Amino acid sequence: MNAAPYSGGRTTELAREPLASVRVAVIPVAAIVFIAAGAALRLSLPDSTWGDAVWLTGLVITGAPLVVNTLGSVLRRHFATDIVAMLAVVTASILREPLAGLIVVLMQSGGEALERYAEGRASRAVRALERDAPRIAHLVSQDGVHDVPVERVRVGDVLVVRPGEMIPCDCEVVAGESHVDTSRLTGEPIPVAVRPGERLMSGTLNGEGALTVRATALASESQYARIVELVRSAEASKAPLQRLADRYAVWFTPVTLLVCLAAWLASGDALRALAVLVVATPCPLILATPIAIIGGIDSAASRQVIVRSGAALERLEHVRVAVFDKTGTVTVGRPRVARIEILDSNWSEEELLRLAAALEQHSSHPLARPVVDAAAERGLALPLPDSLVESPGRGVRGVVAGHEVAVGSRAYIADSIEHVPAAVQRAAGLRAYVAIDGTLTGVIEYADSIRPNTAEVLRTLRALGVERILLLSGDHEENVRAVAQQIGVDQWVADLLPAEKVDYVARLSATSGRVLMVGDGTNDAPALSRADVGIAIAGHGGGVTAEAADVVILVDDIERVPEAIEIGQRAMRIARQSIWTGLALSATAMVFAALGHIAPAVGAMLQEGIDVAVILNALRAAVPADTVNPAGSLRVRRTLTRSDRIAGLQASDRSPP
Repeated sequence: MNAAPYSGGRTTELAREPLASVRVAVIPVAAIVFIAAGAALRLSLPDSTWGDAVWLTGLVITGAPLVVNTLGSVLRRHFATDIVAMLAVVTASILREPLAGLIVVLMQSGGEALERYAEGRASRAVRALERDAPRIAHLVSQDGVHDVPVERVRVGDVLVVRPGEMIPCDCEVVAGESHVDTSRLTGEPIPVAVRPGERLMSGTLNGEGALTVRATALASESQYARIVELVRSAEASKAPLQRLADRYAVWFTPVTLLVCLAAWLASGDALRALAVLVVATPCPLILATPIAIIGGIDSAASRQVIVRSGAALERLEHVRVAVFDKTGTVTVGRPRVARIEILDSNWSEEELLRLAAALEQHSSHPLARPVVDAAAERGLALPLPDSLVESPGRGVRGVVAGHEVAVGSRAYIADSIEHVPAAVQRAAGLRAYVAIDGTLTGVIEYADSIRPNTAEVLRTLRALGVERILLLSGDHEENVRAVAQQIGVDQWVADLLPAEKVDYVARLSATSGRVLMVGDGTNDAPALSRADVGIAIAGHGGGVTAEAADVVILVDDIERVPEAIEIGQRAMRIARQSIWTGLALSATAMVFAALGHIAPAVGAMLQEGIDVAVILNALRAAVPADTVNPAGSLRVRRTLTRSDRIAGLQASDRSPP
C-alpha cells in the first residue's frame, strides 16, 4: 500500500529532530569554550580586559537564545524555571559580570541538553505501520491477473490473495479456502478457517491457500488504514506532561524575585540583586530531574526494558490502572495441545499422538506444529509417513506404520469415515480430528496457555499502587472470561476491535487516573499510543507495537512490567530528593547574598557546588533498583553478569508454574 493515504505532518517533524538535538547541545559547549578562553586570557595577560571581553561576547552569543526562548514562553503564559535564569543572564550583561552569567547559561542549557538526551527518539509508529502496509493488489480482469497499486482498487473489484500475503483491503471471499491469521487485528492466536462468503479485514495475513476475494471497501477506508489513523490521533490526544521542575518553579520563582527585589530596595546595590539571582538560578530544578531520568532509563535498560522518554518514566510513577491485552501478553500467544480425547478404546493417547504427529511433521498447516511439539515433549519417536496427501486448509492423510491415518477438520474426516458421533458434531472450540484405519479414533483440542508468572505480576502491581487491573481483548468472550478467572482479574472485555480498545482506554484515563496499557500485537498499537504509558512486550520483535509504545520490553517476560514501574517510582523519588536538597541550599545562599556576603561570581561558583551535590544524589537513580515483591517488602536485585542472567533465565524456564 502506498504511503500516500497515510501520510501526515509528523514525518517532517521527525526528520528535523536530530538537528534540534544538535542545536541544543551547541550552546553549553560554546559556553564552556568561552569560559575557558576568557580564563586563559586573564591568566596569561596582565590586562584582564581581554578576558572580560571574551566572557561578555560569549554571554551575549550564548545567552541570547535563552532570553528569546524564555520570553516566548512567557508570552505564551508558560512560567517555568527559565525565568530566573533569564533575569540572571540579562542582569549580568548589564552589570558587566559576564562570568556569572556564562555559568548560568552553562547550567541552564546543559540541563536542557540532558532533558533532550533523556527523551530519546520519538515514536515512529505511524511510519512503521505505513511501511508494513500492503502496496500491491492482484486485480482480476477479463484478460488475466494484473498487479496494481492498492489505491486503484475499487469496491466490487475481484482480487487474488496468494498464500502468505496480507489482505489488501476489506473484502469478501468469493472462492478458495485457507486459514487467515487475524492476530494483528483481533489478538486471537488461532488462525481462522475461511471459505466463500467469509468477510476479511485488511491487515490480516493469508495462510496456505490462494483466495479469490471481492473488495468491499477502498484500501484507504479499510481496517488497516483505520488503525494507522487511530495511532496518529491517539498520539496527538495524549495529555502533555508538566515537567517536574516546572511544578516546583511555580512557587520558587516568585519567592526568588521577591527576595531579589527586597535586597535591591534595602541596600540600593544592584550587585546584591544579581548575586541573589545567580545563587537562586534553579540549577537543581534544571539538572536533578533529567539526570535522575537518565539514570532511571539506564537502570531500566540494564533489565532489558527500554524507556523511550523521560515523560514516560515520570508517568510510570503514578500509574493507577493497568490494562493488559490477553493474547501474547497474559497468554503465550501460540496454540498448544491442551487435551487429547480418545474415542476408540483400542488406542492410547500416546499412540494416537505419535501417528498424528508423524503426519503433521510434513504439513504446512498452522496447527500442525503444536501436535509435533506435543509429541516431542512426551519423547515420542515419529516414523516417516508413506503416501502423504495434504488438502490445504482441511487436513492431511497418509500411511504411518502400516495404518491409514487422517488428521484434519471435522468435515475433512467425515468424508473418509462412516459415522461421526453426535456429541462430536456438536463440540465447539478449536479441534483436530484423527481417524485411524477408517475409524474416528480421537480428537486433539488446542488452547493458548497462560504465562505461569502472571498471578505474581498482578500481585506485585497492586503492591506498587495499581488500584485496578483489567483484561481487554479482541478474542472471543468465552476465551477471555476463562483467562480472567484463572489469573484473578474481575474486570474484562472481549471482542474488541482496535478502535474500541482506544475508546475504552481513553475513558479509563479520563475517570480513573493514569492508565498503563500492556500489549504485543499490531491491534494493540493504537491503545498503547493513547494510554498514559504504553508498554510493548517485544521479545519476538515487536515491530509496530514497539514503535507505538512508551516502554519496550525486549524479552518475553511480563515480570519486567512491575520492574519498570518501580524503576520509574525510584527515579522520580530521587529527583525530588535532589530538588529539595538543592532548593534548601540555594535558599540559604540567597539569604547570605541578600545580606551582601556573597559576590555574583562567588555566588556562581557556590551554585556550582550545589549543582555537584544535586548531580551526585541524582546519579543514584542509575544504580540497579530495589524491587517490590507481592508482600510489599523490598529485596535487593544484584547486578548480574551476562552469563548469570542467561543462567537465571534458563533456570526460570525449567521451574514449574
